[in-house]
Amino acid sequence: MSSRAGVGAADVRMRGFAERKDVEEVLALLREGSCALDQESVSLASCAGRVLASEIASPVDVPAFERAAMDGYALRGEDTFGASAYDPVTLQLIGESMPGRPYPGEVSPGQAVRIMTGAPIPLGADSVVVVEVCREIDGAVELTEAVSPRKNVGSVGEDIRRAETVLEAGRRIRPQDVGLLASIGVASVPCVRRPRVELLITGDELLPAGSKPEGACIVDSNSPVLQALVDRDGGVQVGSRILPDRMPDLRDAMTVCDADVLLISGGSSVGKEDYAPGLVEELGTLLFHGVSMRPSSPAGGGRLGETRVFLLPGNPVSCLCAYEFFAGPTLRALGGRSRSWPHRRRSATLARKISSQIGRTDYVRVAFDGDRVLPLAISGAAILSSTVRAAGAVIVPRGLEGLAEGEVVEVFLYDDEDAPLL
Repeated sequence: MSSRAGVGAADVRMRGFAERKDVEEVLALLREGSCALDQESVSLASCAGRVLASEIASPVDVPAFERAAMDGYALRGEDTFGASAYDPVTLQLIGESMPGRPYPGEVSPGQAVRIMTGAPIPLGADSVVVVEVCREIDGAVELTEAVSPRKNVGSVGEDIRRAETVLEAGRRIRPQDVGLLASIGVASVPCVRRPRVELLITGDELLPAGSKPEGACIVDSNSPVLQALVDRDGGVQVGSRILPDRMPDLRDAMTVCDADVLLISGGSSVGKEDYAPGLVEELGTLLFHGVSMRPSSPAGGGRLGETRVFLLPGNPVSCLCAYEFFAGPTLRALGGRSRSWPHRRRSATLARKISSQIGRTDYVRVAFDGDRVLPLAISGAAILSSTVRAAGAVIVPRGLEGLAEGEVVEVFLYDDEDAPLL
């Protein structure tokens, strides 16, 4: 693997960042080479939610036969001309056509076949008269309303035509799409392969999720959050480990990783035991380390061969923020999805000003107070509960010193439902 570095070979541990990249610059770096992965065949039963790798054309007409659009009687339309309540027309009833059990014979002039919705139109018939205007009497059917030829008859290919493109490449398959694919006889579906993601969580102080905090140790909360985000963005988690703050352990784990994306939480800053950036630079290519944003300024990323690596700060809010800005868009792009954030957006009036500084992008957690939005915190990257109390986040662009009270802002909502009140 290459040993060249994207930001120079300086060791920033215990020295701090000499410079930080702008968010827009990092996003431009990440767009390069983040095209969709190869395709794989997925069973019809498992394809919902996946991204279609190539277009699908129908091999058949749907329906493949003329069918009744109403319950009633199949007949020749011209036999009904002149029928009325005062002068009904009577036709010989010769049988019935049911869905999956068509009438085997032919309808001749003066004859009719009882028919149900969806059943094949018998040979010789060209229309269906609805049951409400008919009455069966001793082997005959009396009708009081005329119908024109082709009335209440569904045509061959009325739903889907043979060779018609029914789904385009890049579409995320919905439940109704699965039904359509089933209707044209598709058994397996070409889908973009879901990115394989490995998690490495570093820290001597960490206990596995599900444990109770004790002594000077804390429970790992980042891996459950990241697992949920990876699932949301269409990835497949192939491994998750907690590692001590030891360079050899982290190096070994990075060396054997063969996932499409490696998420490393912790060890990304400028502390004595923050080894991850240097190891990425040593083993592959470090594209960026240090970003002009709050929180998540120690975020970084690069490549280890074909594996995309993201260095996510250990503080929970910073970890979430760095994933949303950098890892999430890349993961979605690899899986054939849009790089855009998968959040509903809502405009609201700011109830209190947000201070920032030019040259820095801020990710501000907010809650709704009636129709207005209130910033909960602009610091405290370890306060995970602030994201739970928040309805979403407001992004302050790097070109602004902040946002004024009363300004209309765009809120990225955490939930699909209506935003909760404060």
